[in-house]
Amino acid sequence: MPTSEDRPEERPETQAPRLDDAASKTAAAARIRNQTKWVDLQVQQSIQRGEFDNLPGAGKPIKNLDRDHDPDWWVKQLVERERIVVLPRSVQLRKDDAELDGLLDTQTTEDGARRIVEEFNERVIAARYGAPEGPPLITMPRDVDATLDAWRERRAARVAAAKDQRSQQQRQRRRWWRRR
Repeated sequence: MPTSEDRPEERPETQAPRLDDAASKTAAAARIRNQTKWVDLQVQQSIQRGEFDNLPGAGKPIKNLDRDHDPDWWVKQLVERERIVVLPRSVQLRKDDAELDGLLDTQTTEDGARRIVEEFNERVIAARYGAPEGPPLITMPRDVDATLDAWRERRAARVAAAKDQRSQQQRQRRRWWRRR
């Protein structure tokens, strides 16, 4: 004989009884009153399980607790934690100019190198025509053709050095079995 588990329509209803508004408000107020007890119980159980052992910063004072409230505290902590450096445009362009040759040397195609130099020149020109901020802008746009010629020479030197190193390694590999 089939049981009620086989036929869901024959199962008895087991829904919770509906509360009227007054009873639901009373139940909500009781939950709110007991919420602090429940939270304390959860914390105590976590302490007993050892979930708060060996946390980072354990036993150390909380930083900046004695300072006045600063509405931008989270931005300052983000900058400090992530070591974000925000430089004025003129200083950033000087830094980018100093690192441009190294960045170009990572490129394998002339189109990629040309795009980087042209993008750098666009930023320099935009800074020259924009409102000055910070120290004066002394960085000049780069001559694209001269910069690419220097990149080609450095690239040819790197390729020749890599070929020379490979040939030396091949000579060393050939000799390992020979007796002297």
